[in-house]
This record gives sequence, structure tokens and C-alpha cells, in this order.
Amino acid sequence: MIAEVGHFALIVSLVLALAQGTLPLYGAARGDVGLMRLASHSAIGQFLFVALAFGCLTWAHVVSDFSVLNVALNSHSAKPLLYKISGVWGNHEGSILLWVLILSLFGAAVVVFGRRLPATLKARVLSVQALVAVGFLLFLLLTSNPFLRLDPPPLDGRGLNPLLQDPGLAFHPPFLYLGYVGFSIAFSFAIAALIEGKVDPAWGRWVRPWTLAAWCFLTVGIALGSWWAYYELGWGGFWFWDPVENASFMPWLAGTALLHSAIVVEKRDALKAWTILLAIITFSLSLLGTFLVRSGVLTSVHAFANDPSRGVFILFFLALVVGGSLLLYAVRAPALRQGGKFTPISREGGLVINNFLLVTALATVLLGTLYPLFLDALTGAKISVGRPYFNATFVPIMTPLLLIMGVGPFLAWKRADLGAAMQRLKVAAVVSAGALLGVLLLVEKGLAFSLVGVVIGVWLIAASLSQLWERSFARGGGMAAAGRRLRGLPSAFIGMVIAHAGMGVVVLGITGATSWNTEWLGMMAPGDEAQISGYSLRFDGVSPVVGPNYTASRGTFVVSRGGRTLYSLMPESRQYPVTAMPTTEAAIHSNPGGDLYAVIGDPDEEGRWGVRLYYKPLVGWMWGGALLMFVGGALAIADRRRRNPALAGRPSARPLAGRAPSEA
Repeated sequence: MIAEVGHFALIVSLVLALAQGTLPLYGAARGDVGLMRLASHSAIGQFLFVALAFGCLTWAHVVSDFSVLNVALNSHSAKPLLYKISGVWGNHEGSILLWVLILSLFGAAVVVFGRRLPATLKARVLSVQALVAVGFLLFLLLTSNPFLRLDPPPLDGRGLNPLLQDPGLAFHPPFLYLGYVGFSIAFSFAIAALIEGKVDPAWGRWVRPWTLAAWCFLTVGIALGSWWAYYELGWGGFWFWDPVENASFMPWLAGTALLHSAIVVEKRDALKAWTILLAIITFSLSLLGTFLVRSGVLTSVHAFANDPSRGVFILFFLALVVGGSLLLYAVRAPALRQGGKFTPISREGGLVINNFLLVTALATVLLGTLYPLFLDALTGAKISVGRPYFNATFVPIMTPLLLIMGVGPFLAWKRADLGAAMQRLKVAAVVSAGALLGVLLLVEKGLAFSLVGVVIGVWLIAASLSQLWERSFARGGGMAAAGRRLRGLPSAFIGMVIAHAGMGVVVLGITGATSWNTEWLGMMAPGDEAQISGYSLRFDGVSPVVGPNYTASRGTFVVSRGGRTLYSLMPESRQYPVTAMPTTEAAIHSNPGGDLYAVIGDPDEEGRWGVRLYYKPLVGWMWGGALLMFVGGALAIADRRRRNPALAGRPSARPLAGRAPSEA
């Protein structure tokens, strides 16, 4: 009965979405207040019914109701509870239901947090959001129904892919979808603005928090996926430029450009048509990622579907959404009034360069991702585009962008003095030069890449901290006065500083893990020792382990340095009987300087075991930096000026004489 309730709830949700997507649009065009109010009621109702459907599927997984086909194919009675729950979205049908749940959640959030929105704009935003939901609800009901029954039901299920039975993968998809789907709000605001023919600073102020929220969630989702790949797959890497990885990275790049261009709309009433286009592109890339993962054109642990009918449906929906929105843009965007003018050397000019480089980098990733697919479809030729291509194209584009990130916040709006801005960055330049000298003196391996990476990472951190120093401590009055000024700074400004510094930390982590990592591969018998990066690892053998739904061989390595025993590492090689699939569980010891990483493989006829050892300097800094970026974005969203638009134009502190105030 629970499955039938869930199926019925989806049908009701579709009816509500159809009403929400049409009647309020008509009401906004006619000025009918009653029809416009219907959008809010329908959005709340749609969310409640989708949540009911999601709850029904979750309950079926938790109680192991194998009469539901989705449960039988993706669960097992012996699975731990966490993976029974994560199994709800660890498959095609459940993941699409999660997508629709988050889509309806954002629609309901616009109702709750958008009380200050003009009635016509709010109605149109909610209507566009509902029309997107109609497409996904039809996709669920027509091609991917998660509530299909089995008769007779099997005694037990097939289980979930063991690679997905991991805490990192349990939380990775929800965060990723919160980012993907969150950009739908920016898209809905863009389409609503095109319909109204009006984009102004107020529009930029409304759209920025939603874009920030989506960007924050997508940042965390990508970081979790990278972290999972690092410790779960056993190869010691964190990014492979896999097409499915790129599918999440491309909306992040476009969303980052959108976030910065929306600042120009809000502060200077400029770049309006470009910002609208970026909102369309960002969500279109989210839909493209859905097509790549769910159409069957890719084979990956991330890719669930291989049914051609599903791929055709998503491709048609993608063409309808992207083609229709771009057609509307082509018709309506030229009529948008141009805003404030600015010189190339200005805060606006810096943000334009930011956008240009981000979009160029996005184009290289898009080309590298889609070219093999197009070539295969047209000629049948099989090629792969990997790390060499992306290192040769993406990295050179991002290098100047990251350098400019440190300068941009010191430029004034409309017209700036570049020389004066660089003068204010002299301490950051000296610190970066010191880091450069340190690498030259202390490091030999990976010198060219490490030089660039360390300088950029230190530059971003030092330049970001320079902003805090200038706005608080550099103005005199003692530590007490500086502390008061620091506490009085807008949280949006603090968030910008933390996010930019977090990017610097990420760059240092990538540099350390790729430039200075060391590895040891070989066969070891009990009692053998291996040396890596100053550590000595004694292999004490392997013991059997029985888990809740797996068996494992657990190796033990005693780690010492300088003759002093430090700790033990215990990697595992697991076997899941239900799926007959082995997995590798790496043992990792982390500290601020880096990770010592051990993996155990299969034994040979002589009783020796295959062993891989890695030392990854600074690798944890990548995920720490991503966390800082998330915190920075969250602080920017929490700025009280976002909650009270009347405060948005008020300066938080009087700027220094002759200096431009830095604003988020």
C-alpha cells in the first residue's frame, strides 16, 4: 500500500505543477492577484506531495519491502541502515525522485523567503520552476517509476553497489543535487525577468543569495565526491577528469561566473543581459550533466541508466528547456536597458575578466568532455581525453584568473587606480616572493608546477588577509578599536575574504598532492619493511574480518620514524557476497603536513601480498579549503543586508581616505 501511496502522490504533484506552471503566468500577465497567489499555494502543496512520495520510497527501503522493484534491485536485508537509506538515491529512479524533491523544496523556499518579492515576479519565478518540475515528474512517471511492484517478490534483494556503501557517497549526491537543482532558481529568475523585460539592481540582490546557496552546496558536493574517490577507490587520486566528474564541475564554473556577474548587476546596474545568459547556461549545464549520467552514453560508477528511451526523453527535455530559454533570450534580451558605464581598470572590469576566463575554462572542459562522445556518434572511433589535455588547456587559463582574484577586491567601482591597488598589496607580494624562495631552496621534485601553485596559493591567502587588515587593524586606534571594526564588518565581506582564502588553500593542497607525492608498490611478506618519505612500515600480516554484509582481509602495518613507533595502518580488501564484488578500503593517517596512505591487494603463491603505499603532502588542504569556501558563502548569505534590502546600500564602515572600500 505504501508504494501505491507514493505513486499517487507523484501524480498529484504533477497536477499541482501543471497548475502552478500555467495559471500564475496567465494571472501575472492579466494582473489577477488570485491566480498569482495560486503559485505559492501550489508550490507548498507540490513540495508536500513529493516529500510524501520520497518518504514512501525511503520506508520501503528501510523495511526491505522487496515487492517494490526498486528495493529488490538496490537493497538487501543485511545492509546497515545508513546504506538502506542512501540506497534510495543510489539508483536511477530514486536519484531522479531526489532531484524532484529538491526542485520542489527550492520552490517552497522561494515562497517562504521571498515575501518581499514583487507579486508578478514571484508568480513568474514559481511558474517557471514548476514547468521544470513538470518535465522531471513526467520523466519519473513515464520512464522511471520508482514504485513498480514485483509479483511474486524475491526473498532478498540484489544489494547496492559496494562502492556506494560508504558515508562519503551517502551524503555526496544530496549535496550535489542541492547545487545542481539550486541553480534552477537563478534560471527561473532569469526567465521571469526576460518575460517582464526588467532587470535592475533589486533583481541582482534577489538572485544572488539563491546562486550563492547553490554554489555552496555544489562546492561541498564536488569536494565530497573527490574525497570519496581518494580514500575509497584505492588509487590515491582525487580527480581524474572523468566525464561524470566534469558534469558537476562545469555548472560550478558557470555558477562562479554567474555569482560574480550578479554583483555587477546589484552594485552597478550593468552586465544585465550577460548575467541572464549565464543563469541560463549554468542550469543548462546541470541538465546536461543529468543527460550524461542518465542517458547511458557514459559507463561509470556514477552513471545509473542505460535505457535508450530514458536518454531520448532527457535529450528532448534538455533541447526544449535550453532551446526555449535561448530563443526567449534572443527575442527579449536586446530590449534590456543598459546600465552604468565603467572603465577597464575598475572593479567591474576585473569581474568582466573573471567571467571571461571562467567561461573560457568552462569551454575547454566542455570540449574535452563532449568531443569523444561526438566522435564516437559520428565515426564510431573511440578516444579518451584525459589529464594531459586538461593540464595543457585548463591550468594556463585558471592561473591568471587566480592571480587577478587577489587584486580585484582592491579596485574601486567605475574607475580605479591599478598602481594604488598594487601598492596596497605589497605585503602580500612580499609574502608570496618569500614562499617562492622557500620552494626554490627546499624542493626539487615537480619544481615548475610547484613554483606556480605555491605562489598562487600564498598570494590568494595573503591578499585576502590584507583586506581584513586594511579594514580593521591598519586604521589605528589600538587593538580594541581594531577588534570593534573587525566585528562590525559585514558578514558578506568576511565571507568573500574566507572564500577567496579557501581557494588559496585548495591550490596549495592540489600543488602538494600532485607535485611532491611519493609512492611505493611491491609485494610484502609478514615481517618485511618498506620505506617511504622518511617513514618505515613493517608488514605484520593479514587477518580475516567479518563485517555486517561483507568479509575482508585486513592487513596491519606498523609505522615508525627515526626508530620510534608511531601508529598502525590497517587497510582491507573486502568481498561482498551478495554482489560478488571486491572493494579496496585504504588505511590513511592524516596530519596537517600530509597523508600516509596504505592499500592491500591480493596474495601470490608465495604468501606475499600486493601493497601500495603513498605519501600525499598537503592533500587534506584541498578539502579544508573547500570547507572554507562553503563557510564563506554561507556567511555571505547570512548578511543582514540580504534579509533587509533597505540596508543593502548602506556602507558598513567609512573607507580610508583615497581608498576604495572592499565590498562583497
